[in-house]
Amino acid sequence: MCAEYTTFGLAPAMRAGGVLTDGGYQVHRDFVDFIVDGRPLLFQLSDLDAVSPLASDVPPSIFTAQVRSLLLESPAPLPGGRYVVYGCPECEDLACGAVTAVIRRDGEDFIWRDFAWQTDDHADLELNGYHGIGPFRFRGAEYRAALSALLNGSAPDTRRVLLIGARVAVLAKLAAALRTIGVGADIAHDADHVPADELRDYGAVAFGRGTDERERAAVRRAFDRAKVQVPYVDGLAPIVPLLVAQIEHALDRSPLEQRRLTGLTATGGEADVEVTSACRVTLTAYRLDRLSRTHTHEIFDGVLEPGRHRIALGTKAVKGQSFLVARTATNVLVTAVTP
Repeated sequence: MCAEYTTFGLAPAMRAGGVLTDGGYQVHRDFVDFIVDGRPLLFQLSDLDAVSPLASDVPPSIFTAQVRSLLLESPAPLPGGRYVVYGCPECEDLACGAVTAVIRRDGEDFIWRDFAWQTDDHADLELNGYHGIGPFRFRGAEYRAALSALLNGSAPDTRRVLLIGARVAVLAKLAAALRTIGVGADIAHDADHVPADELRDYGAVAFGRGTDERERAAVRRAFDRAKVQVPYVDGLAPIVPLLVAQIEHALDRSPLEQRRLTGLTATGGEADVEVTSACRVTLTAYRLDRLSRTHTHEIFDGVLEPGRHRIALGTKAVKGQSFLVARTATNVLVTAVTP
């Protein structure tokens, strides 16, 4: 039994999608994460690639059912009063593994305890329990207010990007890659004649390198007239995985103070990476040669502890015009390599 109270909150979070170096794809997922004592609960679960049941791309009826379930307004979906807290980002199959917990009331309070990794209907706490996490006691009013607020109206779906540029072939490939990972994409030369209601459907605007400043300013004015604020992405190079990573970063709505990956710079043969909690980080370098051919180099793949880390890049990987993508399960950062 936990005697002390723990604060409970919710915040937007993202499972970063992307085009992987092996040719595969990782699906983009937006979800609402649980904030326990000011930090995402997900960060306490090692380096788990997972999303909460409160995902934005599920039908409204299912989303509402998930919220009411966490409010204990319906029976627990698993034996022993257990609820799924985080599940597979690619599917809803329990066989893929999920983090579950017992959720119950104690008077006005809500208690989350006995966290475990579960792959079937029954959890083995001795073998698969998260013994250092919880139990958490949440004040009932705070807990109910946070979850009930989600029932008052669904947030707009901002997983849609407007692509502006002259190189139609590159934009078509980029749009196809974005759609594959679950991000909608439209291609246009400008936004002058797009109705305001349609502009509100976009979560970001990406400019190709061939778009001049006059054209960019016209697009910004169109969004300003529609009173729509979106991040603008200046494409670094006609490299589809790189552009996807830039757009994924722009679509990230998670609060800055609750991100794992917070810093990336690259100068010469070294990269500086900053993380706020222990997590797996991959570094990938993309280079354009004199014939505009793309070369990809996997630089690093490992777990980094909180803090700043200096990682050698190698002269071959960053020769000439080069760019670096740092990725965790939840965040992506992109930078040009400074000679």
